[in-house]
Amino acid sequence: MDEKTKLLVCLGAATAANCIPCFEFYYGMAQAAGVAAGDIHEAVECAYKIKNNINMLMKNSIRNFTGQEGDACPLPSDKCSPKCGS
Repeated sequence: MDEKTKLLVCLGAATAANCIPCFEFYYGMAQAAGVAAGDIHEAVECAYKIKNNINMLMKNSIRNFTGQEGDACPLPSDKCSPKCGS
């Protein structure tokens, strides 16, 4: 894996982990390595998609425990688990 790709993975992981110091560190490294701003934004958006899906799963699990209807699954219908929502 090339260095720029590794830095993008690190930025996505830092975003998913909500670690601002980690993001700042790897962002500085990415800038120094010449990683394009658009690539950084794309990596961050990928991390947000994963985080949003996990948050939806947690929200729906709590709703299921309390006897409420879950929200619609954010994934395509053929990829959703029955526990993901309606």
